Amino acid sequence: MTNAASPAVRSTPINVAVFGAGRIGRIHAANLARQPGVKLKYVVDVNREAAAALAAEHGAQVADVDGAMGDASIGATVICSSTDTHAGLIEQSAAQKKHVFCEKPVDLTVERARACAAAVERAGVVCMIGFQRRFDPTFAAVKARIDAGEIGTPEMLVVTSRDPGAPPVEYILRSGGIFKDMLIHDFDIFRWILDDEAETLHATGSVLSDPAIADAGDIDSTAVTIRTRRGRLCQINTARRAAYGYDQRFEVLGSEGMLQAGNVRPTEVVAYSNKAVSSDVPEAFFLERYRAAYALEIAHFFEAVTRGLPVRTTVADGLKALELAEAATRSWREGRAVRVGGDA
Repeated sequence: MTNAASPAVRSTPINVAVFGAGRIGRIHAANLARQPGVKLKYVVDVNREAAAALAAEHGAQVADVDGAMGDASIGATVICSSTDTHAGLIEQSAAQKKHVFCEKPVDLTVERARACAAAVERAGVVCMIGFQRRFDPTFAAVKARIDAGEIGTPEMLVVTSRDPGAPPVEYILRSGGIFKDMLIHDFDIFRWILDDEAETLHATGSVLSDPAIADAGDIDSTAVTIRTRRGRLCQINTARRAAYGYDQRFEVLGSEGMLQAGNVRPTEVVAYSNKAVSSDVPEAFFLERYRAAYALEIAHFFEAVTRGLPVRTTVADGLKALELAEAATRSWREGRAVRVGGDA
């Protein structure tokens, strides 16, 4: 997949339009506003009040989709709006030769995601998907040490990924299900850390926190086992509810050792008494846990755009993660292992 930008470094600021003024839109807007040579020009949101508030914070203007897309001075779009808008905005951006940063997932269907990838390929623009976990300093350090050969050949990956609480059922109904909404990040971690592709996948799940989630046709707890094309193994356990905080960690077993990536805590203070040794619980949620990662990924995107470099998380990566999410959904619903890309 092409993700090439013009190699020339821009002498004028890159004007940017942000689509979506919710919590992740606010995070990305603040981070891009700190980038040298980048100017937030437009904020677009169906909630005009939210758009106006974010625009005022950064000296930007409120616009609608057509106004932002039709402005030839806009060099890049940052898509943080609802999932059902992602594909259309990617395709419009590509058609207008605007570089794209888009939150996951590309779409809720593989077919539409493939169409987006094709549109990006034809346009020759940068399209980066927001898999921020690759930019987390702890996770990235583990990956670098694996690549340096510290634990020999990676053989098994165990991922724990737990939210502090489920989102509202109204959100779950339009989320595409837990595998596309939540585990899509874990599927990307699997591909990145093991540098391999899935051959077979088995997913199971339960509703353990709220019966309303079952009524919505979804689950809140999952266990996924993947066997790769090279025979490596990955186990992913997830839950929508962890009473102690946002639990994000993994370990990689290799032929010569093991590496673990642990949780991030608000402080690293450890208290000792005659009754217990205690430390802070993990960060409250993803905005706190991945604060540094969000800043680093936006900086990477604009560096790629200005210097003509490849991005680390491409639209092809988004498509691959979505294919795994669809395979997991099928495996769970049918109660059997499936071959990725076809039946087992």
